[in-house]
Amino acid sequence: MRYAGENNFTGHALPGYNAAECALRRAAAEALKRVQAELTRQNLSLKVYDCYRPTRAVTAMARWAHDPNALPDTSRFHPRLQKSRLFALGYIASHSAHSRGVAIDLTVVPQGSQQPPYDATLRYGACTSATRAPDNSLDMGTGFDCFDTTSHTQDGLITPQQRANRDVLLNAMRRQGLVNYKREWWHFSYSAADNGNAYDFAIEPR
Repeated sequence: MRYAGENNFTGHALPGYNAAECALRRAAAEALKRVQAELTRQNLSLKVYDCYRPTRAVTAMARWAHDPNALPDTSRFHPRLQKSRLFALGYIASHSAHSRGVAIDLTVVPQGSQQPPYDATLRYGACTSATRAPDNSLDMGTGFDCFDTTSHTQDGLITPQQRANRDVLLNAMRRQGLVNYKREWWHFSYSAADNGNAYDFAIEPR
């Protein structure tokens, strides 16, 4: 869970993330379980970056986006955009389906692979580059939470292999009724489980 630590676009753990746990509405979780079962047969696995997101965390994201002096410098997550434009371009919003427990940010990894360690003292490259922070994800062309047109699911500049990797995730999720957000290859929602209510309870250790 990226927002339970500092390897995210704010550079800090977000409020309400008291544990690195994934919470979803039951129907959304069951759909995700079916996707995992399908990928397992291909020696692949889902890796989840974010699930339910407390509304206080959404507010903190908005506050960060409007603060030109926020530290640390996390421009590697938006290397070609000014932070002030992220709201207008739809990368950050004041409301989120994550807070309703029906949105998931995730990728696909080889089954049994390990996440390389993240070192906050290192200066990683842009999220669009080969020197971005390490991840055991299949190569999707960008890292998670990369605010760039290259992250658009159908971007035409990614390689054929990166396209194929995105399609593995996109098609597996689509078959179980999960819909992709076209600006972010990693973001999916399950509207069948949406009751319209946003929540702000903190995520605690199980």
